Amino acid sequence: MSQPASIDSNPEEFMPVSQAAGLSLAEPRDYFALMKPRVMSLVVFTAWAGLVCAPDVMPMWKAIASIICIAAGAGASGALNMWYDADIDAEMSRTKKRPLPQGKMRPRNALGFGIIISAASVWMLYVASNWVAAALLAFTIFFYLVIYTMWLKRSTPQNIVIGGAAGAFPPMIGYAAVTGSITVDSVVLFLITFMWTPPHFWALALYKTGDYGRVGIPMMPNVAGAKSTRLQMFIYSLVLFVVCLVPLYTGLGGPLYAVAAIGLNLGFVALAFKVWKSRAGERAEASDEASLYDVQKGDRAARNLFAYSIIYLFAIFGVLAAEGLLRGFV
Repeated sequence: MSQPASIDSNPEEFMPVSQAAGLSLAEPRDYFALMKPRVMSLVVFTAWAGLVCAPDVMPMWKAIASIICIAAGAGASGALNMWYDADIDAEMSRTKKRPLPQGKMRPRNALGFGIIISAASVWMLYVASNWVAAALLAFTIFFYLVIYTMWLKRSTPQNIVIGGAAGAFPPMIGYAAVTGSITVDSVVLFLITFMWTPPHFWALALYKTGDYGRVGIPMMPNVAGAKSTRLQMFIYSLVLFVVCLVPLYTGLGGPLYAVAAIGLNLGFVALAFKVWKSRAGERAEASDEASLYDVQKGDRAARNLFAYSIIYLFAIFGVLAAEGLLRGFV
């Protein structure tokens, strides 16, 4: 398996001559790209939802500062992830245009940027809110870099299952920024994202199996096979449905959430069922045009689930946040 990039790596492996000679091609937008802005948008939204769902009220300036700090922490995690994964990013179609594979900056620059933003975001969140939220943010950054990126991602097909915790912490951090504590409701917010993560990422892995296989990443379809992965995705979608009903019993969700959660989850389960019954991810096993057509049809089903899952998470947390705001006016 290829080795991760480090500050001592030979930059000429994925840098143009000008960069290898010491010329910096990085622009502000390249550093912004390091922070994975699309992923950050989901982090910011779920963190804001967690903040709004909290039973207490936070001064506006502290709330805005807290969300900015959480966003910065998430972005720093992305930068550190890109630093470590620069070698495999250069070989994968969906990541080869990132700043490091494109040779727009040295790995040491990405590492330094990630470390500085990580430290600043944790410290400023402590100043803006409390030590519980700051500690959760620090642990999230550590978990994403060390537990997921450095350990799980390259060693086990459970990488997404366990590593998904890193992406599930933001609503809990937002909630803790207001309350200074971890409660049943904040854990439920964590579990919604945690259970959503495997079917979301495995849907992507099903139609990107070749990418992951090329760089030796043991994603579930590459290790357990597409058929087993599709079944696990369907099971996770059912568990997610159950977890999404818990807010109705804790009081976190009300009538509006009940309607939205049931409708959204029925759609999620239906799409996951289509993927389960399809031949998504079996391109290598297709023996004729008919079977290849079935695989392509299955891959489309996986793409549809992946796209829907993003809308789904925004909608679930959006409705929870809306009810939280409505409770504030009652």
